[in-house]
Amino acid sequence: MTSRRNVLLGAGGAVVLTVAGGGAGYAIANTDGAKTGTTAPQAAPPKYRSRPDLSALPDVTITTPATGTTPGCIFLSPASGTSLWGPLMVDEKGSPVWFRKVPDPATVAIDFKTQQYLNKPVLTWWEGTIGGTGGQGVGQGEFVIADSSYREITRVRAFGSEQADQHDFVITPAGTALFWVYNPIPYDLTSLGGPADGVLHDGVIQEIDIRTGKRLFEWHASEHVGLDESYAPLPTGDSAHLPYDYFHANSVGLDTDGNIIISSRHTWTAYKINRTSGDVIWRIGGKKSSFAVDERAAFAWQHDFRRRRDGTYSVFDNGAGVTTVHEQSRGLVFKVDEQARTVTFAQEFLHPQKLLAPTQGSFRELPDGGSFIGWGQMPWFTEYAPDGTVRLDGHIPLNNQSYRAYKAEWTGTPLDQPALGVRTESGNVLVNASWNGATAVSRWRARGGTQPGALNQSVETPRTGFETELTLPGTPEYVAVDALDATGKVLGTSSAVPVRV
Repeated sequence: MTSRRNVLLGAGGAVVLTVAGGGAGYAIANTDGAKTGTTAPQAAPPKYRSRPDLSALPDVTITTPATGTTPGCIFLSPASGTSLWGPLMVDEKGSPVWFRKVPDPATVAIDFKTQQYLNKPVLTWWEGTIGGTGGQGVGQGEFVIADSSYREITRVRAFGSEQADQHDFVITPAGTALFWVYNPIPYDLTSLGGPADGVLHDGVIQEIDIRTGKRLFEWHASEHVGLDESYAPLPTGDSAHLPYDYFHANSVGLDTDGNIIISSRHTWTAYKINRTSGDVIWRIGGKKSSFAVDERAAFAWQHDFRRRRDGTYSVFDNGAGVTTVHEQSRGLVFKVDEQARTVTFAQEFLHPQKLLAPTQGSFRELPDGGSFIGWGQMPWFTEYAPDGTVRLDGHIPLNNQSYRAYKAEWTGTPLDQPALGVRTESGNVLVNASWNGATAVSRWRARGGTQPGALNQSVETPRTGFETELTLPGTPEYVAVDALDATGKVLGTSSAVPVRV
């Protein structure tokens, strides 16, 4: 990802002034021809004139417009392709609401979502690198917690010298965090035809007190789950030196009784774990299921095992991974009868295009009983009504992907000022206004005048997306913008900037 100069090149010899973050660092570009009379090459205008640094955001395409949807924003984490990478929040029309670029090209942000911490809404995501010595799909990084003004509250790191894996991060009501660590350990793999001095990837749950960093609980898959439960082959060929990822944990959470529920992709199994002793209470699916699983409820290479409000459980059933088991991926809901020791099919959610996602994915219940699916490797997201009807569908660029996708209500109040871009055209001043992360803006007002303290000319218009354009007749010497809520209250004001012609 290359850096971009904060310079706008307008058409027809326009002088363009861009101010981002309320007056910090504006730049002027005169696009008239060179003094020799030759015409300078013209660059395409940026997608967002007020924030040209965000013009390389991935486009979000809505293929099924929202109908009867639950309120909320869509949370994505684009992490491939040629566009910018980082936590991305968009509205139901696919327009950006908030974005934060990752700090460098080697870093990705994963699993961007809303949670509660100390009874307040927060944003969380994982930040780090994926791959390296751990093999494909294994992360080394830390978790970020940010408040409603997008300030970092803290970063949560694994205990000791370990690095936190990206697959999940759950803040509990007690102010603790549950997440995974992928720990390579020496292991005799001769029982599988591997070397006696082999290396095994152990799936390790850590529960950390967020405030103090103290480790409260730790669980090791290798102490409770045998290698004979895995469907994953030993690494061979050029990958033979990598640890054997027999378990591949990819979700962790709390059940209604306070015990831990997890998903292991490579054993095709969802587990319930005693939060005190670490003992496995039961297994669903795989080679050693504690229950009889009916055919329609069987899953493979799955992600995102969760308990739903009506007592059922759900997974994102990839249906494909090292092997292909199903023709398409799905959101799967099933009932567990612990007394009868049975698992029965309840409902499935399929994509109209019959998507098959070999990696990644998420499946979550919405407040009204609907569901929201992020299709992982297939960069789509879909909202369903409780009966399975599609009520919103869309995707990021097809050369991109988002590990998970969520939908949730969010109120953001950024601490910086609105941004604006100013240019002259046909004897008027065109003003582009935006405010990254502000969710309550309903209208924009542009004000112009002869001095920064005398901006008596004004126009207003409804907000039209991440960036809104307003036209001030004539050529005022200074311009500022006000962000207004639905009642007309001023939420934020930019600095007054000069208009240069």
